[in-house]
Amino acid sequence: MFHFTPKHGSWLNMAEIEFSALARQCLNRRIGSLEELTRQVELWTDERNKRAVRVHWSFTVATAEDKLNRWYEQVNPVNKSN
Repeated sequence: MFHFTPKHGSWLNMAEIEFSALARQCLNRRIGSLEELTRQVELWTDERNKRAVRVHWSFTVATAEDKLNRWYEQVNPVNKSN
């Protein structure tokens, strides 16, 4: 139901971000019926798409190397820094 296709970053992480936003902004209350749930999710999605909400991806290759270097080394010792 989402219309904006990511151009950068992991599509899976972006999907997780969207589901998190849905949970915080739309599903954070009791909804009495399946019909009302469907209506609320459709309204939320329509509004989000109208506003063309985008994910601001900031995890670059350099950031990944910095943060994940220790794991790269554990998986394959050839990746060990000098």
